[in-house]
Amino acid sequence: MSVQEYLDKHMLSRKIEDAVNAAVRAKTPDPVLFISNHMKKAVPSAITKIKARQILDSRGIPTVEVDLYTNKGMYRASVPSGASTGMYEAVEMRDGEKGKYLGKGVSKAVKIVNEKISEALIGMDPVLQSQIDQAMMGLDKTENKAELGANAMLAVSIAACKAGAAEKEVPLYKHIADLSGKSNPILPVPAITVISGGKHAGNNLAVQEIMILPVGASNFEEAMQMGCETYHHLKAIILEKNGSNGCNVGDDGGFAPNISSIEEGLDLVREAIDRAGYTGRVKLAIDVAATDFCMGKKYDLDFKAPNKSGQNFKTGEDMVEMYTQLCKEYPVVSIEQPFDKDDWEHTKLFTSLGICQVVGDDLLMSNPKRIERAIHESTCNALLLKVNQVGTVTEAIEVVKQAKTAHWGVIISHRSGETEDSFIADLAVGLATGQIKAGAPCRGERLAKYNQLLRIEEELGAEATYSGENWRQQ
Repeated sequence: MSVQEYLDKHMLSRKIEDAVNAAVRAKTPDPVLFISNHMKKAVPSAITKIKARQILDSRGIPTVEVDLYTNKGMYRASVPSGASTGMYEAVEMRDGEKGKYLGKGVSKAVKIVNEKISEALIGMDPVLQSQIDQAMMGLDKTENKAELGANAMLAVSIAACKAGAAEKEVPLYKHIADLSGKSNPILPVPAITVISGGKHAGNNLAVQEIMILPVGASNFEEAMQMGCETYHHLKAIILEKNGSNGCNVGDDGGFAPNISSIEEGLDLVREAIDRAGYTGRVKLAIDVAATDFCMGKKYDLDFKAPNKSGQNFKTGEDMVEMYTQLCKEYPVVSIEQPFDKDDWEHTKLFTSLGICQVVGDDLLMSNPKRIERAIHESTCNALLLKVNQVGTVTEAIEVVKQAKTAHWGVIISHRSGETEDSFIADLAVGLATGQIKAGAPCRGERLAKYNQLLRIEEELGAEATYSGENWRQQ
């Protein structure tokens, strides 16, 4: 093809003329740069290359990172992973080769991205998120992403979402809001981890996390100030009462003092809130993660204490009574996964009391079929969304819509194995969920999310809205 034929085929002569005229009208001091940028905008964006690699998450376990290229730039995404995965969530693709990373390598997932997924998506418009995700689901054809792997698909999906935002020249949260049909981005209340237990820490505390919710803040920046000050006061209190070893942190950055009861933990946090001067303005939340210590139909709150384990089993009814008492004695407004993943009966019983937000994690696994059942049976009243449990951005948007239609609360959540990718911050704002769970104000991979939310609030300026006291009604 000759140069003239190429110019004619792509109508470049006309586009160059338009760019020169625009530069003249703009009286730009750098016409070459102006014309170059103008030409970039005139050419429709398309995916030109997708390159995946194996990187490490915050626990030193391999995960997938993807660089997605368009004719306008490169967009990077990496995916998290949990300490425990359930049978009802989308499946990660792991190598299973025990001689490398104890079988947790992701070279198979990387190869799938670089060969199968890349080939299918080259040439597609990154703005068309649902078409990209549908193309990957069409390649996989399984209900739980077992063929391609949710980790491979999600990394590509998030990278494409970032590319789509760049093509539209809008912030990522605005692009996500457009994809979901939302018009009012909301800054979420952060559920800040302050004490870690369960599988996330080496102490004797059975429950996985005690969190604080700065619902009384006037904006997100103040919420983080309140959270950080409370966190540091808590460190001083633990140092006084438990010594320096108690200030070690768990996977999510929460302190891990060697306490064995929920009450001990809540007492420490309540004292920290009081010292910080935020009594009444900061509420409490508990992630019980009860599936981890459910033995048959009973619960062993001493499962981490070898000399006591098995001596103090609680029935489902005992647990309901315990949670009811905790909500009376402490400002607990949200309890996550209070029972086993298949204990629908007691979860429904506790929810029916209307005492607090009851969040489904293992119970739901972000799985639309289980969410539908829980809505129909009034089993819980909030969804914990972990994006890697569904596998694509499009499906994540759909399950949030599903929960919101049922007037549920929605919490966008990190995982224990995180990366420095801050995508869930933009997701929480764009979908106006009103709540985000991203760990402690400690460890870079957790702060990446909170810092992005601070930037978003600054960018929105006078239009920024913090969910605050309306954290469940967004």
